This record gives sequence, C-alpha cells and structure tokens, in this order.
Amino acid sequence: MKLLLAEDDPMIGASVEKGLRLAGYGVDWCRDGKAAELALATGGYSLLLLDLGLPRQDGLSVLKHLRQAGNGIPVLIVTARDAVADRVGGLNLGADDYLVKPFDLDELIARVRALIRRHSGRGDPVMRVGALSLNPVTRDVNLDGKPIALSHREFGLLEALMQNPGGVLSRTDLEEHLYGWEEEVSSNAVEVHIHNLRRKLGSERIRNVRGVGYRIAGD
Repeated sequence: MKLLLAEDDPMIGASVEKGLRLAGYGVDWCRDGKAAELALATGGYSLLLLDLGLPRQDGLSVLKHLRQAGNGIPVLIVTARDAVADRVGGLNLGADDYLVKPFDLDELIARVRALIRRHSGRGDPVMRVGALSLNPVTRDVNLDGKPIALSHREFGLLEALMQNPGGVLSRTDLEEHLYGWEEEVSSNAVEVHIHNLRRKLGSERIRNVRGVGYRIAGD
C-alpha cells in the first residue's frame, strides 16, 4: 500500500517515513506543495499525510485543489498549527482527520490504518481469505488459527493481495505498494517475497496468473 507524505521538515519527514515503512507501507515523500500536487496527479496512493506549512504551495491549497479535482483520497493533516480555526478550515476543505505536532508515531500509524479502513468500508480491521487472517493493527497473521511470522515486506505484500481478494496485482502494482521513490528495488524482489510467502503459507495460497500477476486464493 502506497502513501504520500508531504512534509518539509527533514527530521519529522525522515522519522515518519521510516515508521510507516516499518509498518509495511510504501512511502513517497514530497518536500513542498507543488511536488505533492504533481505526485497526486499520477494517482496510485491510498492516503495523503499533509503538512499545512509547505513551501511553494501551502497544504490547504493542495487540499483545496485535490478536492476540486474530485480526488477522494483520504487526507490526514499533520501540522504544528493547533488553532481551532486551522482545524475547522482543514476539515471543511475535505480533510478526513487532523493530528497536531508533536505526535506519537504509534498514534499516527493507528490513524492512518483507521482512515484506510474507513475509506475501504471495512469496520473490522482483520482481513480474512479462507483460513488465512491478517490484522494490520497488531500485525498478526494466522493460518488455520496458527500464527505465521512474516518480515515487514512479506506482510506488506500479503496485505496488498488480501485487500483485493480474487483480484490480480501485477509485479509493478506490488512494487508500488512496497517501495517508495528513493528505495532501490532489485529486479526479482517481488518474486523473492512471493517465494517466501508460499513457503510459509503453502504453495497454492498465492496463485500466479500467467502474464498478468498474482492473486490470493481461498481454501
């Protein structure tokens, strides 16, 4: 799952980017509002984390243009502006949630998950396909009631497949879910993660659709 982070503070941006990647998300990080708008125009993001005090174009303008263009991506404003007027302004322009700096990284990740879950129409955070279950909050994976230990990349790949049960994701789709712009991706990275998942979950759990990509299979 790919997120867009629009944050100009290098220390905060690096910390949030690292935390989100460790939580299993792919992250693209923009340092100004104009760059954020260009990135959003390409699509493919599940959520936008938006600072208001961005250079070149402020966050409220980015949000306004985003909603005027009909883009309904969930938006979490993350800013040092804690005045009620700023909160009301952001929410009225179409933000879905508002978090004031300084914040706890665990709370930010919990809010990200809640917004994505709400946007997808799922009340229960646990995803299930047959005997396989995945909880993105606790990061637990169980098969037939038994816990399965996964690396954070394996977890992110499995989460992407389980969010679209029956659907097919290409290798490019999965790379975009797992990696950000600045991360180097080896040519066989997805295949290696798929191999490891099949070894842990069973060879028939993840199916290869020849020439197209991969899909998760039920029992």
